[in-house]
Amino acid sequence: MKKISSSIVIFLLLANVNLYSQKTANKNNYTSLVQEEVGDLNNDKRNDRIMVEMDVIDDTRPVRVQIFLSQPDKKLQLVVSSTKLIENEYPTDKKGKHNGNVIPDFFIEDGILKMLTDINNRKSSYEFRLNKNNFELVKISRVIWDGKDTTFETRIDLIAKTKIEYEQVTGSEKLFNKRKKELKINALPKIQDLSFSDLEKF
Repeated sequence: MKKISSSIVIFLLLANVNLYSQKTANKNNYTSLVQEEVGDLNNDKRNDRIMVEMDVIDDTRPVRVQIFLSQPDKKLQLVVSSTKLIENEYPTDKKGKHNGNVIPDFFIEDGILKMLTDINNRKSSYEFRLNKNNFELVKISRVIWDGKDTTFETRIDLIAKTKIEYEQVTGSEKLFNKRKKELKINALPKIQDLSFSDLEKF
């Protein structure tokens, strides 16, 4: 009995080690570089880095976003790693079909991290500010074109807790059907906690 018990224990330990190694390997499958953006995010006059990478081994083609901040020793430190901010290229619910959207673009402008998306012909811009090593969502702007001469636009300020919607005719500066709404926000969302579907709900 003791020999059998020992064999079972060894088998289980080996199985656990194998499972752990598989999980570790999956984390390292993000080998296809989609975008690399550099710029100063933490105001130390040194370049920080944003990496957008795809796992080309996984059939769903998940995309990972990582943000590295420069440190006093001039090395880069990983502060954000998310695989849910961007929708998989071939989501499970699409049964092998592409999600139909382009991978978002990231920019660094005046210390602000911006993410631009084009989902179902709705162009959105998300702005994140750095606060204590967290990137907080502070502004959202959206534009939808009706295919003729009118755009439907939205401006969301999460600090001011306001949402403004209006329409604009091409070539005119006049705004139509302008509406303002107060938002109930307890805390600014952090980039590592947000999924692509969370962003679409705003």
